[in-house]
Amino acid sequence: MEPGEDSGEQRRLILTERKEGAAMGRQRKDGQKKGGLKELGAALSMELREHRSSFIVYFTLRILVIAMLVLQLLNRNYENVFLCVLTLLLLVIPSLVQVTFKVELPTTLEIIILMFIFAAEILGEISEFYLVFPFWDTVLHTLNGFLAAAIGFSLADLLNRSERTVFNLSPLFTAIVAFCFSMTIGVIWEFFEFGMDTLIGYDMQKDTVIHTIRSVTLDPAGRNVPYVIKGISETAVNGQELGLGGYLDIGLIDTMQDLIVNFIGAVIFSVIGFFYVKTRGRGNVAGRFIPRRKTADRDFLRIARENASAGGKLSSDDTEEQIPDQKE
Repeated sequence: MEPGEDSGEQRRLILTERKEGAAMGRQRKDGQKKGGLKELGAALSMELREHRSSFIVYFTLRILVIAMLVLQLLNRNYENVFLCVLTLLLLVIPSLVQVTFKVELPTTLEIIILMFIFAAEILGEISEFYLVFPFWDTVLHTLNGFLAAAIGFSLADLLNRSERTVFNLSPLFTAIVAFCFSMTIGVIWEFFEFGMDTLIGYDMQKDTVIHTIRSVTLDPAGRNVPYVIKGISETAVNGQELGLGGYLDIGLIDTMQDLIVNFIGAVIFSVIGFFYVKTRGRGNVAGRFIPRRKTADRDFLRIARENASAGGKLSSDDTEEQIPDQKE
């Protein structure tokens, strides 16, 4: 064999080995991904079954959403089908957060979050509770302010208790962080509603019929003086009466009402959280809403990985055996 042919054959062998190595590497990565998904699924299954009461609520809501999904498919209302699918995904979020971030949500908080998702998406949007019950949106925004403050408070509290971070806030500043976190979430949501209305043409910022308007734009002299029109009983657009019995406010009052009730919910929980930290966690009320770090025996993702590395598979009986008993 000539020297040139020998070197060419070596190059082909090297290229073949590299291709085989790359293929084996891809296979290993695919196997790791599949194994990771199986472990996550097993961990989620254990997490969902950890608390009997929250599992019953989750299972019941899931059945109701699936029934609604089938009904909307039969009606060919595909926008509502998407909302049902989105709701099914959102119902898993609390358990996914607990497994991924090793955080324990109190049962009361988890049930409220599940009910909030169902009330907002299925009852509010699909069943049109926002129109049937005018107070529905107000109640949900108040609850959102409360829950967002609880999440913000727990983040600050977990950092306070962490040994890895130099972070030590007083009870007052912890409450302020919770309040600001909640209000930020509320404002971002209003940005989202405005964007959906402006860009996509939705009507998430609901309109309000009013009977008095004040505007400097209407001042005859063109000065910065509000011009007041009172007793408005009808509004016409392009010569056609709308039959509203007043003037139509396009979303401003709805937005401000949402932020005000969000403010109320945030203040309520921030006060509760303040006394919770002040009394070093002895508050029973706040303890039902403040997430805490998981203990090692409840790190279900670690348990699932250990089980997978041992070459075993979790059956339903094995899963229940590995979940420690816990009082609700």
